[in-house]
Amino acid sequence: MEIRLEPVKKEEKEILYRLLQYSLYEESGTDLNEMGEDGLFEYRWFDCYFEQQDAMERDAYFIRAQETGKLLGFVMVNEYMQKFSEGHSIAEFMVIPKYRRRGAGKKAAVLCFEQYRGNWEVRPSYGSEKAYLFWKNVIEKYTDGECRFEDGIFLFQN
Repeated sequence: MEIRLEPVKKEEKEILYRLLQYSLYEESGTDLNEMGEDGLFEYRWFDCYFEQQDAMERDAYFIRAQETGKLLGFVMVNEYMQKFSEGHSIAEFMVIPKYRRRGAGKKAAVLCFEQYRGNWEVRPSYGSEKAYLFWKNVIEKYTDGECRFEDGIFLFQN
């Protein structure tokens, strides 16, 4: 399956927000995020991806099938670093379950890495063995094993 990353436009942010809610719901089985009384999971940095509120660069992309444009998921990238002094990190990443294990996630991750050169930090969803194994496989293959896993974060340079 060939895919493309398409920047999320400001007028499409509600679509991204709905997808993010699915992702946060899915992660709620293993992380510490709690659903609010309004039935939504809080994501206090969401608007920062569409309105510059600080010096940090933030970008959001839809993952789409190349030929049909079908929406397959999303990725959110920022410059929040915990180990490196500068670089990029995957803030959120989700492929709709129906399209997992078909290569779309791996291809989307690699496209992301190629778009932003330098230091990378990727923290798999807390407590998720599946997320850990996905990122371990993708990053080790992408870097030919030139990465490390420290304090729950994959670290590498490209």
